[in-house]
Amino acid sequence: MTPWLHIVGIGEDGIAGLTPATRTVVEAAEVIIGGARHHALSANNSAEMLEWPSPFDALIGELELRRGKRVVVLATGDPLWFSVGARIGRSIPADEITYHPQVSAFQLAAARMGWSMADLETLTVHGRPVEQMIAFIQPDVRLLILTTGAETPAQIAAFLTARGFGQSRMTVLAAMGGANEQRFDGVAAEWDHEVPAFNTLAVECVAAPDAALLPRVPGMSDEVFIHDGTMTKREVRAATLAKLMPMRGALLWDVGTGCGSVAVEWMRAARYASAVGIEPRADRRTMAAGNAQALGVPALKLIDGSVPEALSGLAAPDAIFIGGGLSRETFTACWDALRPLGRLVANAVTLESEALLVQLYKEFGGDLVQISVNRVEPLGSLTSWKPLRPVTQWSLIKR
Repeated sequence: MTPWLHIVGIGEDGIAGLTPATRTVVEAAEVIIGGARHHALSANNSAEMLEWPSPFDALIGELELRRGKRVVVLATGDPLWFSVGARIGRSIPADEITYHPQVSAFQLAAARMGWSMADLETLTVHGRPVEQMIAFIQPDVRLLILTTGAETPAQIAAFLTARGFGQSRMTVLAAMGGANEQRFDGVAAEWDHEVPAFNTLAVECVAAPDAALLPRVPGMSDEVFIHDGTMTKREVRAATLAKLMPMRGALLWDVGTGCGSVAVEWMRAARYASAVGIEPRADRRTMAAGNAQALGVPALKLIDGSVPEALSGLAAPDAIFIGGGLSRETFTACWDALRPLGRLVANAVTLESEALLVQLYKEFGGDLVQISVNRVEPLGSLTSWKPLRPVTQWSLIKR
């Protein structure tokens, strides 16, 4: 099929910055869809000009109505890098689309900063919760961030400062490649610039001696979580996540999520990993939501309910952790819902739950281990080991 839809990346230099072939596509378009700034840069006065629809998901319907016409969608920079092209490509067949990439904001920003693209993290908070960048704050890391608006750099500066990264160097770059390009430099703890709404933020993370160290590898300190004492402790949590195997874009069901420690670490461990926490107690859901916000995974979804009723309508998961409410009925409902190659992990601390795991292990196989942890504590003027409750852990892969 001959492509009828062209998705064109455009920069601050407008149509003059396009290749001759792409420029011809824009000039010959019958319909052009984009933002007001894109239309101002397109220099086509004969096409039907459409603004982004509201709600944005209506865009696909608008495009479908114009199938057969010469349609151009204008996007900033590379339309497949945190941009509209990826959304359209999920709904319209690839053989109906031609993509025309332009130099991306990330590439321009890296060039302005003199940074290697291979040695930094790229992320967007444009139209998404700003808190998600918190998961990327680590010593000596370089970040390029597409921002939400003029207020976003100050919000990010506050996140950095609160976590002991106040001396991190920040640069806001706006209108890159155009006649009105602007640059604002400073450090997080002293950030006070007023910047344009449409910008890219470069951050070079600098940690103070007392900075919070929050790695992406599971096993963060228990103290970084709000909890009521009932939680999957650090050492057991690390072992649990190892068996759950977080992967890019994978979905976890955290059954009996409690304060959300496993779900939070799952989402931090892999880009675009998502999680649904199922928890019947409102106070624990509140703790889980607070932990998700504070630790950079605000997209954690929390459900009030118990298994199996709470599972109705949920997307099939890639992994399931049963940390509370363990029963044969819970296991059966979870196992039936789990995708092929999915991982299931169940932890037990009571003899009754352990007995059930032994039965399930005999029926289904997998790995059954007991995890014992001792932590050092004062004993009078001396020190000694204090054991935590042993945890029986059963894990298996659905093949």
